[in-house]
Amino acid sequence: MIETRVLGSDDWKIWRELRLAALSEAGYAFGSQLADWQGDGDREDRWRDRLTIPGSYNLVVTLDGQAVGMASGVRTDRDEIVELISMYVAPAGRGRGVGDLLVTSVEQWARQIGARTLRLAVVEGNRNAVALYERNGFRDTGEPGDLMPDGVRREVVMAKGV
Repeated sequence: MIETRVLGSDDWKIWRELRLAALSEAGYAFGSQLADWQGDGDREDRWRDRLTIPGSYNLVVTLDGQAVGMASGVRTDRDEIVELISMYVAPAGRGRGVGDLLVTSVEQWARQIGARTLRLAVVEGNRNAVALYERNGFRDTGEPGDLMPDGVRREVVMAKGV
């Protein structure tokens, strides 16, 4: 059974487990690095703070009780624009509709809070993620994205109306 669960700061251990898995298994896809969230960076208060970003919506998808996907929606300085960030689907959830469910859930939240546009950034060359986003109506905006930590690749900015 696939279920979504909205997280609060008390759910930091669930978020931590998935985020560390994401940065370990698919570090190429994120601007954050695993090392940034380990050692001195691996603190309960930091994980709780991540889940209490003002105006954020943080969720996980579970498959038969196991957390297999995560995403956040965050408000921007423009009321009509929301960003989809920290999206990850673990190997056990891939090909099972988890990614689509995460995108749809963040999109519904964005609509509920009055946003008109949902934006995201995806690493160039991440074909599976781009295919997921395009399938869900996102299009490349043509805007330059941030440079990735490797200093070579950039993010592709995509958006859709909600």
